[in-house]
Amino acid sequence: MTTVTDKPGGSSIGSDPRVLPAFAGRARPGEAIIRAVLRLAAGLTIVTTIGILIALLVPSISFFLEVPVWDFLFGTRWAPRFADASFGVLPLVTATLWTTVIALVVAVPFGLGAAIMLAEYASPRARKVLKPLLEILAGVPTVVYGFFALQFVQNVVLKDWLNLPTGAFSVLAAGLVMGVMIIPTIASISEDAMSAVPTAMRQGSAALGANRMQTSLRVVFPAALSGIVAAVVLGVSRAVGETMIVAIAAGNQAQIVTNPLEQGQTMTGFIANAALGDSRVGSLEYNTLFAVGLLLFLITLLINFISIRLVRRFREAY
Repeated sequence: MTTVTDKPGGSSIGSDPRVLPAFAGRARPGEAIIRAVLRLAAGLTIVTTIGILIALLVPSISFFLEVPVWDFLFGTRWAPRFADASFGVLPLVTATLWTTVIALVVAVPFGLGAAIMLAEYASPRARKVLKPLLEILAGVPTVVYGFFALQFVQNVVLKDWLNLPTGAFSVLAAGLVMGVMIIPTIASISEDAMSAVPTAMRQGSAALGANRMQTSLRVVFPAALSGIVAAVVLGVSRAVGETMIVAIAAGNQAQIVTNPLEQGQTMTGFIANAALGDSRVGSLEYNTLFAVGLLLFLITLLINFISIRLVRRFREAY
């Protein structure tokens, strides 16, 4: 097949600058509307984020005018409703970290294992059945997960089956069930990233004598690492911001958690419980909600920034 050119040795007609403006001007009637809708959606996202930040900042500034930032961030006692009130947020942060780490210990290996199985081992027919079944877990209401953590994991698995010395609540039960909840998030996004790896890379690995497992772990997994990192970070963000599971199963006692068998109150658990109270609007006790919410917002923002850097660093182009 030959390429038609406008003159011998010249460029093709498709690259002729005299032809491009004629085609560029033929915009479809609905294209301007679609472009306007997309710009509106992007602008609305930015405006919403700014609105959330302002809603958190204004009461938080009033809070920090009465409570020093250092005492808030590094204090070891959280008792905003007591007569001798104390506003050290470290007990909430430690419980949040415990539940998040436990959730990742559960979700990352199982989620990545499910992703490898779906992307590399399952047949197309099996993938069509298994992936929707896996994603059903993402549609279960979190309050159901919370009662499952409290009634089954805490009372049956930890107490009766494993005979662990735990009370009525524990961050371990909340973290385990939270890990089950975010498995579909990590598995689905990781599977999409692995499926996007070109088949030629798998064929080249097989031609060199590698088996399917070696190809999956040494070729496909590194090639899809940016998408996998994004999936894990998204799971971290969801674990940090989860509310109902920790509010039901982790407990309401704000203390520095040193053992996963102890109960503890997370940042989201405190917000959920305190928001139902009778705190007077504008009071110091009321403004603690927004101070904790602002800290949670900043932690999530930091996680997203880190994820962007990691995704850019490990991104592969084919």
